[in-house]
Amino acid sequence: MWPAWLALAVMALAAMLWWWAIGRPVNLPDAPSARIACVSYAPFRRVGETPLDPNAYISAERIDADLAALSQRFDCVRTYSQGQGLSAVPAIAERHGMKVLMGIWLGGDAKANAEQVRLGIATANKYPQVLRGVIVGNEVLLRGELSAPQLAGYLQQVRKAISVPVTYADVWEFWLRHPELASSVDYLTIHILPYWEDKPVPPERAVQHVADVYAKVQQAFPGRRVMIGETGWPSAGRPRQAASASVVNEARYLREFLRYAASVQMPYNVIEAFDQPWKRAQEGTVGGYWGIFDAQARPKFAMQGPVIEEPYWWAGWLAGLAGAGVFALIGAWRRRWRGARGWLALTLAGVASGGALAWQYRQMWYACRDAWEWTVSLAACVLALATALRLARWIAARLCGVMPARMPRAWWRSGWLFALAFYGLLLVVDGRYRDFPLGLFLLPCAGYALVGWLCDRGIHMMPSLEERFLACLLPPLASVVVLQEAGLTVAAWLWLGMNLLLVVTVLSAWRQSVRLQSEQP
Repeated sequence: MWPAWLALAVMALAAMLWWWAIGRPVNLPDAPSARIACVSYAPFRRVGETPLDPNAYISAERIDADLAALSQRFDCVRTYSQGQGLSAVPAIAERHGMKVLMGIWLGGDAKANAEQVRLGIATANKYPQVLRGVIVGNEVLLRGELSAPQLAGYLQQVRKAISVPVTYADVWEFWLRHPELASSVDYLTIHILPYWEDKPVPPERAVQHVADVYAKVQQAFPGRRVMIGETGWPSAGRPRQAASASVVNEARYLREFLRYAASVQMPYNVIEAFDQPWKRAQEGTVGGYWGIFDAQARPKFAMQGPVIEEPYWWAGWLAGLAGAGVFALIGAWRRRWRGARGWLALTLAGVASGGALAWQYRQMWYACRDAWEWTVSLAACVLALATALRLARWIAARLCGVMPARMPRAWWRSGWLFALAFYGLLLVVDGRYRDFPLGLFLLPCAGYALVGWLCDRGIHMMPSLEERFLACLLPPLASVVVLQEAGLTVAAWLWLGMNLLLVVTVLSAWRQSVRLQSEQP
């Protein structure tokens, strides 16, 4: 029985240690200053707001309040489009002593492009003294919505109509693929986002990567001015190989980048001022959390001193204590054990379950976009908790030397096998923007593994044909996820481990059942 006790103790301790660890201050190099040259600004940060809504409109009063606050930290803001109230940005920025990198949005709709160009030219000619440049198009080649010749036509049209320098912004590789566009701009604007590279760059090597790419582009375009139009790091979302999204890593990257930029006198713009919740629909959880400020305009971290990943880390401990109380309370009903061992088993299982569900809730806090997603996610957590409770009562009885008359219901196990297989398939075929729901699946996977370990020979739940099929499907799916992450993502390995816990339980029960049948006369 001691391996089961050890497993319960390790899970409970790991849950508490994880929450404690993310609440510890992390020492990082200080930025040379809290002031930043330029920052991407989009005011669409309230619930339901998105620039993709053609009827969206941000009032001048809101923009004024935003820029009044941003002017205390930034010299310049970059916008991405015209209309929807954003044409007021140059006039308001001027009042606050700021400059503007003004954007004209281009896409596949020629009529919309013409309107954007018309508004952009009018604004540029009205406020030339405020603008550092006009960025005609943002990553339109990356999205494949325009060809290079079409883009060059828009660039030349705007360039002829205004006196302000004109540029185009895209991921750095696309400038190398289309060097002919350099003749259509006054300077080059490149995006370098180490997290989003085809081979993601970990935060400790990210600034060196930026320096290498910047030098490469300068070498490809000798004598031309090159500006970094976007660079930054996300504070939440799924990891990509060794590139992990976190508050600490965002602070580390920005501080180190600002030190580097100051040392080489490089023109730059960081992404972005405020978190943009609407981007989660396009880029997953991580898309909404590139801001230096959150969606409520609160700074996520300081530019000097230690940084804490989760200030409310103690909430995880409270969840663990609450889990212990709930498990003990419900486990006391019709208990099948004697003495303190059963209560201890339930307490350990409750602490582990509470900590894991708090972990999952923290992920949901960042990921869920609307009432539907919250409903589905909370329902899944309730099912996981109900499963853990049933399994914990069985495990507690078994650790007291009592063999329960009934095994946990097989269809619960079948349901979790299907859920693992379904989500595993999603991670394989469309996993770029999907989170790892580790806290959710940890409860049934670990619970069924303990039940399988504690079952006496001859009383295993015979898995159905469907369960055996799913059990054979899970390991290759989870292994592909590990390979996609190049074996560098801890979350991918944990996902594989949880899959294997449930798979081993099912296959062991199958083997035992087959052996029993073969031994019968």
